Amino acid sequence: MAKVSKNARVAQRAANAGSGKDHVKVIKSIKNPETGRYTYKKVIIHKEKVNEFLKK
Repeated sequence: MAKVSKNARVAQRAANAGSGKDHVKVIKSIKNPETGRYTYKKVIIHKEKVNEFLKK
């Protein structure tokens, strides 16, 4: 088994800056005013836009 140095992993992480590790799954509950029932909206968005999504 080959070992990878920490510096190599950091360089690889910087190279993959737009990868999927920057995204998160967010589940937001939405209440229907007529029936009072809840529905859930699931999205995968960039982690910097989570607060913007939840404010809507």
